[in-house]
Amino acid sequence: MMATTISIMNGPNLNLLGEREPEIYGSTTLAAVEKSCQDFAEILGVDLQFAQSNHEGVLVELSQQARHKSSALIINPAGFSFHSIPILDALKMFSGPIIELHISNVHARDELHRHSILSGEATGVICGLGTYGYTAALQAAVQMIGAMPETLPEPIRIGPA
Repeated sequence: MMATTISIMNGPNLNLLGEREPEIYGSTTLAAVEKSCQDFAEILGVDLQFAQSNHEGVLVELSQQARHKSSALIINPAGFSFHSIPILDALKMFSGPIIELHISNVHARDELHRHSILSGEATGVICGLGTYGYTAALQAAVQMIGAMPETLPEPIRIGPA
């Protein structure tokens, strides 16, 4: 039986998590985020594809590839959130749930960081939870596709009924 795959894509400057503006993004590195996500994916019984690129075209290609191998897509588009029509168009081709993720609360940021053009294509948006938002997004994605392991407690597997 083929395992369910979830893709997590990260946009520009997220490779510098832990160094870049720690007062906004915290001190956790992207490597630590990936390790945490991989560990949680194992608990959830899903395979995880985790990627980061500073290049818009690479994220477009990763999104296109995810159409054929992933059941859900989590994207932290970072600065591309506010202007990338190519990423928006690529997301429109993905048929599964899409969770847009932001480490900071973009709604409380300056005017340039408040309106993501990608949010309208997302199934859900998580922002302001810090790097813990990745864990929340992964759990939500697995729940959305109906792949929660029966071994998990009902409050995690099902949530409020």
